Amino acid sequence: MKDIKEKILGIRKNVFFLGIVSFFNDFSSEMVQSVMPVFLTVNLGAPAFFVGFIEGIADALSSIFKLISGWISDKIGKRKKPAVLGYSVSVITRLFLVAVTNFWQVLILRIIDRVGKGIRNSPRDALIAESTPKEELGVSFNYHRMMDTLGATLGPLLAFALLFYIKDGYKILFFVAFLLGLFAIGSFVFVEEKKANKGEYKKKAIKLDWNIFKEHKKFIFVVGSLFVLGLGALPLGLVLLKAKEIGSIGNVPLMYFIYSLTFVIVAIPLGKLTDVIGEKPVIAGGFTLAALSYLGLAVTSHLGALIFFFMTLGIYSACTDGMQRVIAAKALSNDLAATGQGFLNMALGFSSLGAGIIGGLLWTLINSQAAFLYAAFASVIGLILFSIIAKVNIKI
Repeated sequence: MKDIKEKILGIRKNVFFLGIVSFFNDFSSEMVQSVMPVFLTVNLGAPAFFVGFIEGIADALSSIFKLISGWISDKIGKRKKPAVLGYSVSVITRLFLVAVTNFWQVLILRIIDRVGKGIRNSPRDALIAESTPKEELGVSFNYHRMMDTLGATLGPLLAFALLFYIKDGYKILFFVAFLLGLFAIGSFVFVEEKKANKGEYKKKAIKLDWNIFKEHKKFIFVVGSLFVLGLGALPLGLVLLKAKEIGSIGNVPLMYFIYSLTFVIVAIPLGKLTDVIGEKPVIAGGFTLAALSYLGLAVTSHLGALIFFFMTLGIYSACTDGMQRVIAAKALSNDLAATGQGFLNMALGFSSLGAGIIGGLLWTLINSQAAFLYAAFASVIGLILFSIIAKVNIKI
């Protein structure tokens, strides 16, 4: 197809516009997320545990829908329509945030938002994989993650500005976020869908269980090792509360900005590096940085150190977010691309749930230091297991 070969600024056309979609969506979404820890705990009176819980449970439920949506996408041989549906569901929740009066309503809306993410992510990631030669997967996925994070960089800045100039301006912030989300949905008009092998999708994607991957045993090893690694990854919403501990509430969106900006700067270079040396060493390096960052955040009480460790967390995310999708894409054939991404994302979501609940409980019952020390320890254990599996597993 034409869109497979055509490039814009060195990026495959479909991937380029899917990046634009994610830019606007995350500009919108992260305006909300950057202020949500403070909105929940200060304005709505939620405990710190609830911040970790809401992120963990929402991501876990999202992951189930990623699996189901991915399987359906492979079954019907369509990627674009389920992706558009998922983005639309998420965007509409930002409008309803204007009317919330307690943190349980936020939980319901957050779950609906993550269901939308679950519907869109697997078919979208499959669309990226199908639009890109394997030797360009690293740079393509990290470009997409870069655009995603660029939106996440600008979102907290606009959120900070709105709250700085408008006292208690949360309702206005949520409405502006909704309007920006509409641009994400509209950008899909430029995305073309691959229509080949539709019959093959219907033939192979019949059962929704591990037997689908019986010819792809290496994929099971990948999912298992990344699940263990994810148990040490605290939800960012919980980590951001450290900024509130050290300084003013305004530090929260600013630390989000620093984290996101770092991701944007290093994403493309790391994607190109991955296409040269492979995904495993880059992922391992990322989780090494995560362990060091959590250790640092456990003991620091200085703003300068806080900035440094949020920067290293940004590099960690750039080493892992896109690369996990690349390693899964290379392990599977196209007819199972969306289902495979769904299985991977489900595993990551449940590990995120575990990390969020454990980290949130430790934070609430003991202190933030205990939560960060747990995350550092779990990251090291996961890294050791991942390194062992990387050596004994079939080469991907």
